[in-house]
Amino acid sequence: MDENFLLETKTSQELFHNHAAKMPIIDYHCHLIPEMVANDHQFKSITELWLGGDHYKWRAMRTNGVDERFCTGKDTSDWEKFEKWAETVPYTFRNPLYHWTHLELKTAFGIDKLLSPKTAREIFDECNEKLKQPGYTACGFMRRYNVECVCTTDDPIDDLRYHKQTRESGFEIKMIPAWRPDKAMNIEKPEFPEYVNKLGEVAGVTINKFADMVDALQKRHDFFHENGCRLSDHGIEEFYDEPYTDSQIETIFEKAMRKQQLSAQEVRQFKHCILRIFAEQDFASDWTQQYHYGAIRDNNSLMYDKLGADTGFDSIGEFTTAKAMSKFLDRLNSNGKLTKTILYNLNPCANEVIATMLGNFQDGSVPGKIQFGSGWWFLDQKDGMEKQMNALSLLGLLSRFVGMLTDSRSFLSYPRHEYFRRTLCNLLGNDVENGEIPAEEMARVQQMVEDICYNNAKKFFNF
Repeated sequence: MDENFLLETKTSQELFHNHAAKMPIIDYHCHLIPEMVANDHQFKSITELWLGGDHYKWRAMRTNGVDERFCTGKDTSDWEKFEKWAETVPYTFRNPLYHWTHLELKTAFGIDKLLSPKTAREIFDECNEKLKQPGYTACGFMRRYNVECVCTTDDPIDDLRYHKQTRESGFEIKMIPAWRPDKAMNIEKPEFPEYVNKLGEVAGVTINKFADMVDALQKRHDFFHENGCRLSDHGIEEFYDEPYTDSQIETIFEKAMRKQQLSAQEVRQFKHCILRIFAEQDFASDWTQQYHYGAIRDNNSLMYDKLGADTGFDSIGEFTTAKAMSKFLDRLNSNGKLTKTILYNLNPCANEVIATMLGNFQDGSVPGKIQFGSGWWFLDQKDGMEKQMNALSLLGLLSRFVGMLTDSRSFLSYPRHEYFRRTLCNLLGNDVENGEIPAEEMARVQQMVEDICYNNAKKFFNF
C-alpha cells in the first residue's frame, strides 16, 4: 500500500497526487455522533475508536468464528476485542476491510505495519499512546483529513443542541444536521404511537389526527431549516405507488395509534402518502432529498448489531420498484415540486435502472439535479464504486457527480474518500492511456477529477 496504491498508470497517479488528493472533504451523509464533535471527544483506546460501532468489522469477526462478547460484549477488555480483530484481519483478503484497516492505520497514525496477531500488541500500544495527544481527538481527526463539512443524520425530535454548541464554539469545520424522518414513516412498527406522541410533545402540537402529525413535522422541519439543515434522507426498502384518499390515511393513522393491526396495503398507502409529504416539504424549503433504498433492516432480532441485508430483487422485483419510483418522481415533477434528489441503491442490479432514471427528470435548472448516489453500504468498495461510476458514465454525466461520502459513525472513515478518489483517478487515467479520452484534453480531465472530489458537491449543496 504505497503512494500509488490502486493507481495503475502514470496518468492515474498524476490525477490523484496533483488533483484529487488536495481537495477538501464534504461528507454530506454520515452517522457521526454530534455530541462527540461538540465536546471534541478524546478516545480512550483504538478499540473504542475502531470497534466501538463498526458493524462491518463485527460481521467479519463473527464470520471468522469470534464470539459475540468480543464484538459488542461488556465483559471483555479493549485489548481482548482488538486482539480478536487483529486475528481476523489476515482472513479479510479481497474484502475492503483489509484495505480500509491499513489505510486508516497509515493515514491516522502513520503506521505502515500489517495488522496481524504478531503485530497486534505493538500497534495497539502505539495507537493508544498517540490517542493521548491533543491532535488525536474527534475534531483533530476531522482536521487531519481536511474535512470542510459534515452532515449528520438526525431524527425530527432531536433538539440539535450539539450542532448549536459546535457552531458557537468557533470550530472551523461545519457540522450540519440532516433530516431523517424514518420513524414517522414506519407506521407498522409497534413503537409508532409512542414516537408520534413524542413528536407532538417536542413540536408543541397535540396530535389527534394525521393532519396534526403533518403540522408537527412541518414545525420540526422549519426548526431544522433554522439550524442550517438543507438535506433530508430516507431509508426505505422500496418506493411506493399505492393510491389513497385523505380519509383512508386518517383511518389508517387512527388504527395505528390504537395499536390495531394494519394490512400490508394500508402500510404501503401510508408510506406513499407520508413520503410524498416529506418530498413536498423539502421542495418548499429548497432542500436536497436523498433516498437510500433496497435494504431489509433489523434482520436478526437477537443481535446487538442491526446491519441490513440486500433485498435481492430479481429483475421483475426491480422492474416493479423502478415503476413505483418513476411514478413517485413523476407525480412530484408534474406538480412542480421535485427538488434536487439523490438516489442510492443497495442491489447492484439496479445500477442501470437508477442511471437511466436520472435522465427522465433532469430539467436543465441545475447541473445533475437528479443524482446517482455513490456506492452505498455493501457497495462502497472498489468493485461497487467502479460499477456505479461505469453505469453513470455510460448513461449519464459522470462529470456532474457529487462524489463520495462516508455513511459512517467512525472518525477514521475518511480514508474511504481517498479510496474512492484513487478508484476514480484509476478509471480516468486508464481511459486516457487507452486512448478512450484524448490526451490533449488532460486539463478537462483534471478539472473533472477536482469537481467530482469536491467542487460539484460544494455547488450542489450550497453549504
